[in-house]
Amino acid sequence: MMQNYFVDIFPVYVSEHERTIEKLSELYKNQDFLQKSISDLIIKHFQPEMMKDKRILLKPNWVKHSITETDEICLRTHDNFLLATLEIVLKYKPASVLIGDAPIQGCKWDKVVSTDLILKIDLISKKHNIPVEIKDFRRVVFNPVANNPLTDRAPISDYIIFDLGKESYLEPITDAKKNVFRVTDYDPDKLAESHRPGVHKYCITKELFNADIVISLPKVKTHQKAGITAALKNLVGVNGDKDYLPHHRIGGSGHGGDCYPGNNFFRSCSEFALDFANRRQGQLWYVIGRKIAGAFWRLSLPGQEHHLGAAWHGNDTTWRMVLDLNKIAVFGNADGTLSKQPQRQLFSLCDGIVGGQGDGPLRPEPLVLGVISLTNHSGMNDLAMATLMQFDISKIAMLDEIKRLSKNEKIELSWNNLIIKLKDLDSFSIDTKAPPGWHNHLKN
Repeated sequence: MMQNYFVDIFPVYVSEHERTIEKLSELYKNQDFLQKSISDLIIKHFQPEMMKDKRILLKPNWVKHSITETDEICLRTHDNFLLATLEIVLKYKPASVLIGDAPIQGCKWDKVVSTDLILKIDLISKKHNIPVEIKDFRRVVFNPVANNPLTDRAPISDYIIFDLGKESYLEPITDAKKNVFRVTDYDPDKLAESHRPGVHKYCITKELFNADIVISLPKVKTHQKAGITAALKNLVGVNGDKDYLPHHRIGGSGHGGDCYPGNNFFRSCSEFALDFANRRQGQLWYVIGRKIAGAFWRLSLPGQEHHLGAAWHGNDTTWRMVLDLNKIAVFGNADGTLSKQPQRQLFSLCDGIVGGQGDGPLRPEPLVLGVISLTNHSGMNDLAMATLMQFDISKIAMLDEIKRLSKNEKIELSWNNLIIKLKDLDSFSIDTKAPPGWHNHLKN
């Protein structure tokens, strides 16, 4: 039986002159507007009984605490967007709601989940007499700048170690003779234990499997490694330990890696020094190794497509990891196996009122996207978001694969209650600054 998929996009502006940072950012302060806009979308696609007495997981994008003045509106899912969604969800009388994410290891949790936000969530919970819990899904935290020792936050028993084996998207690029996968600022030897030929393990919070319905709340942004981040990429936050998350392969493209294009002796030396450092986190040698890595990298005279963290369009690893996690989120069982049928209902409610452009996901600039979207098909949603950003989706490997996978699926795409085709979004699109390593690559 073919499932009916949908992507429902609501523009929050009426005319183009309202599509400014000033006007769109003001909408986050209008809780009545947020609740009505989100409620109108949810009512169309949720029957009252769908959430009643169910366990709901709300998964915002809480990637990092704010650094710049504009981060509040373009870095994370906006607090008021989350609060409006929570208020609406609780009206459906679920048994409980859990709000959780796994930010980057150096994220200051109390700067993201502030005392004020906790109090507001608690008030909404008490108002509806339904328990709401907030949880940091990270198993380990480490601040690379401070070189703090690794800190275990939660026992491994709080997670399911999920091995996709040869079904992983990473299998075709796994080298039997080399330890190839890397995550910047993580020990490469630990990653090698999780990802090798025939073995591809992820550390998934048990909360995913405890939920009857998952509602992901992404912030729509550009992404330096994957092109864009929205519904698909947001699910990376159900993995609690980045020792299980390959982001690139060591070496340049001329040597079978995807960290940077071509070959370069100094860049290879830089990667070697960074590996040396990451194996010694918490020690003085970590600081020394990073400084040496930085010196060699500067000697290589890097351009926009050269990045020690593989932040460029030739990254052929991150998108594969993202699709692996989406497969687990939909088809994964609590015993670490995959089913042929979806095991939970997964929706994405995207905060694209103010999106992020440029050097996302951690240093974005505000983008006047002006949309909220609700979907049960993460891939088509992201195809739509990339189209609104005026990006060539055939040049984003993750989306090119989604387009191939979904060609025989029935997916209803709507804009402001009108059924449209993907190409019709061109007339509502906006010029978007690509990440530095994607300049001159993503435009149609």
